[in-house]
Amino acid sequence: MATVCYQLDTRREKKDGTYPIKLYIRHKSRILISTDFCATPRTWTGTEYSKEAKSYKAKNVAIRNLINRVEMLIVMLDNNQKLKSMSDAALKDYISKSIKNESTCKTFVTYLDEFIETKTKGNTIELYKATKNKILAYDPACTFETITKKWLESFNKWLKDTGMKTNSISIHLRNIRAVFNYAIDNEETELYPFRKFAIEKEETRKRSLRPEQLATLRDFNGEEYQKEYQDIFMLMFYLIGINAIDLFNLKQIVDGRIEYKREKTGKLYSIKVEPEAMEIINRYKGNRFLLNTLETNDYNYRKYMAAMNRGLQKLGNFERKGLGGKKIRDILFPGITSYWAKHIKVNI
Repeated sequence: MATVCYQLDTRREKKDGTYPIKLYIRHKSRILISTDFCATPRTWTGTEYSKEAKSYKAKNVAIRNLINRVEMLIVMLDNNQKLKSMSDAALKDYISKSIKNESTCKTFVTYLDEFIETKTKGNTIELYKATKNKILAYDPACTFETITKKWLESFNKWLKDTGMKTNSISIHLRNIRAVFNYAIDNEETELYPFRKFAIEKEETRKRSLRPEQLATLRDFNGEEYQKEYQDIFMLMFYLIGINAIDLFNLKQIVDGRIEYKREKTGKLYSIKVEPEAMEIINRYKGNRFLLNTLETNDYNYRKYMAAMNRGLQKLGNFERKGLGGKKIRDILFPGITSYWAKHIKVNI
């Protein structure tokens, strides 16, 4: 039966200094078929990309997928007793056309793009686009047919090898699952590789503060720039753990209450503004919005929250080593973020 491997064709150098990688098929004689891959002698080991090649792991996955598809075509021809009678030219034409037809099929990323278009919330769109970028780096030609349990396991391992944490990986896998569900609902596919594939989840440590810790955060006399972040954290707590984007989108108080639809779920909330919360609101009263906190941050709440989290994580006494030296801090709340305000169930 015909055998398949890759060959770096160094007969003609491309403009970017690389050479084309071609499929080498040994049938009656030698067959060379062009691919979309290229490399230099330095980035090609003879069978795969070396570690010196950019994104070498993703590229090696892609070349293995292609050679597996070609080998499957040859096996099918052999099983149907057609291979022996085919000339080299006929086999080359058959494989070339089959690969071309596969490349024009709708890929999973195409469906992912369609799915993203159904979303309206910026955060959600960004999460799915992040998943799209991971898939494009790993296996851009994947389809519903090629995404199997084995593919998911391999993708999961590849993400881990890049240093990604388990819970971050689970977001990408859940996004892929959502696209499968969308396609099934729209009768685009009946395939569902998640029946036998479990998405891992890692328990995170409890993100909350005890009553005495919350009082310390409220009253701690830190650096001047940290005071605003302490106040905003406390305001989020006083407003029953309101999310940052919802807090910064507030425009007014009505009859002593704030009323808003949560950005993430669309659920309506009506929360009484207690005196402690009102004191903070008056301190940071804004023009366009209830608070002025984003007016000096280009109304970019992500930028503000990143700075706020960094500021809160540096709360604590410190001493400076030497004149103008580095601050040595005794951190009060390691790892704290604004999200912790959502989980505090105490009164102070």
